Amino acid sequence: MCMRKRLITPTQGTVRSRGKGWLDVERAGMVEITSEEKDYPVESAFAAGEAQGWRAAEPGSQTIRLIFDQPQRLKLISLVFEEKEIPRTQEFVLRWSADGGNSFREIVRQQ
Repeated sequence: MCMRKRLITPTQGTVRSRGKGWLDVERAGMVEITSEEKDYPVESAFAAGEAQGWRAAEPGSQTIRLIFDQPQRLKLISLVFEEKEIPRTQEFVLRWSADGGNSFREIVRQQ
């Protein structure tokens, strides 16, 4: 199975499939990313049991945008951030769009 993806331009400031009850992101839509390191593709961030995860190829603010083929009702989103090499502050923002990406509503922002 090959995840559909494309690189996008960063914006100013694409759930893990673990079995029953979890959304299979690879089949549900496409992911857009601002960058990815060759050995740490975004697919590994969504694969159950995958240890390496995703890593950006460029420094700075990054975007991972999920574009679902059909509207999804999400009850739980699981995110894990792990940085072992460089101490830094991580901030993430979750937004959703009901109009195909023309406007976004912020759900949560956490640092």
